[in-house]
Amino acid sequence: MTAAQFEARARQLLPDYASAYFGATAGSGVSDAESTADWSAVRFRPYTLRDVSAIDTATTVLGTSLRTPVLIAPMAQQLAAHEEGEAAMARSAAEMGTILGVSTHAAVPFSAVAAEGAPWWFQVYVTRDRHLTELLVARAVGNGATALILTVDMVALLPAAVNPRSWADVPGRARMSNLTPAELAAAGSAGTAIDPTVTFEIIGWLRQLSSLPVVVKGVLRADDALRCVDAGAAGIVVSSHGGRRLGPSITPARALPEIATAVGDSVELYADSGLRTGEHIAAALALGARAVFLGRPLLWALAAAGSEGVKAVLDELTTELALVMTQLGVSRLAELTPDVLETTTPPFGR
Repeated sequence: MTAAQFEARARQLLPDYASAYFGATAGSGVSDAESTADWSAVRFRPYTLRDVSAIDTATTVLGTSLRTPVLIAPMAQQLAAHEEGEAAMARSAAEMGTILGVSTHAAVPFSAVAAEGAPWWFQVYVTRDRHLTELLVARAVGNGATALILTVDMVALLPAAVNPRSWADVPGRARMSNLTPAELAAAGSAGTAIDPTVTFEIIGWLRQLSSLPVVVKGVLRADDALRCVDAGAAGIVVSSHGGRRLGPSITPARALPEIATAVGDSVELYADSGLRTGEHIAAALALGARAVFLGRPLLWALAAAGSEGVKAVLDELTTELALVMTQLGVSRLAELTPDVLETTTPPFGR
């Protein structure tokens, strides 16, 4: 099955509240639609007479060797998709040779994720009750997380109609399962909410707290990217949170070139939101990303076919990427540079 077929199947299987949450976008939803369109708008300039007898999709991210540049984005409510949740995702990551992002709202214990053997990064929403964040980071580090993904673009929550906080007591509702009931009760709903007062200083606080590199997810401006670098970030994810940040937001494909030019080699850049094909992934890498994060397609695949579905989508996209590299005349990811892109006209004309 293809990624699109997994999504169609998942929508048939899932309860309405889960499908609505997984597919939800902010406002008009135009940013989500335009994200995919803008990756598709990139045009390439293929090389000729290059040796492409062996194509290598291997890379490293923050020093970890991977077989594919397609990483698994942190996503909440995975138990609503599959009874094993993040553990099934971690199994897929281990077998495919990639990294897993694990959400603050993970529904399974960190120990169950770690047991699958995949490298993983912990995604941090800084809570109003800062002690909860301290506890979660310490437990993630204790279970082998090798980086923190500080998500900075979701202070404004989704509408109540699709927000899991509004779900009834239904299967898959579990959130923040790596905190005890007593810890959650002591903080209350206000304490578990995202802290809207955080500033760039939080990057240094997380580094000191964990001794891990901090990747900032949700950056769409070059000036913000530079401030993240100055504050000590090791990486930046150019992301619109799958269109959940703001309806008429700039897309990652449009933001990435400016950010890549601004930060240079000072940090690793990643991209997400709207990536659906090997051509999209090649475009993101050529525009300056070291790797990409994939979200919804893997969540739909998890719901439709568990770990095997996730592996199938990761394999499909990595195979597509290898084909595009062959067609472009490049054999290694490092050769996907701006030189393979059309630059005489704006790539995203609308």
